[in-house]
Amino acid sequence: MFRTVTHIAAAALVSAAVGACSTMSTMSPRPAPAQPMASNTIVDVAAKAGTFKTLLAAAQAAGLAETLKSPGPFTVFAPTDDAFAKLPKGTVETLLKPENKEQLARILKHHVVPGKVMSKDIAGKRLAADTAAGTKLAIDARRGVRVGGAHVTTADVEASNGVIHVVDRVILPPR
Repeated sequence: MFRTVTHIAAAALVSAAVGACSTMSTMSPRPAPAQPMASNTIVDVAAKAGTFKTLLAAAQAAGLAETLKSPGPFTVFAPTDDAFAKLPKGTVETLLKPENKEQLARILKHHVVPGKVMSKDIAGKRLAADTAAGTKLAIDARRGVRVGGAHVTTADVEASNGVIHVVDRVILPPR
């Protein structure tokens, strides 16, 4: 019985395909309408994950969201909402105020390294990476990966314009 149903389904599929091809041959050739490409930037990937709402709100407030949608490539050490919750009470709210935009931008840029750095590129190494804030970010990938004192909890989340490494704390730049 299963074999009969499978043969009937296959025959219907072939019939539909042949019918479609014969109809197409009588149609005037037109290019297929352009389909919008699925966006998969760092911002899009972070938004789809659902655990970076605070980071995305901060990037928007700091005027950096559009940059993180640009071609890049970028490596972002992305603190989760839980990481932001570990900051002292009121810190996030204060940083999101317009008068603190510059300070917020500096903190967020300290989480961004120009270029696409995958975990295999740094495995077993200890280094200081140049950040988009013009600061150095200490990375120790000899036993697990620590970045500026934060642990990388998920590495190599690829995006069309770079990569995200999820971290468990907000990494503050040097003063």
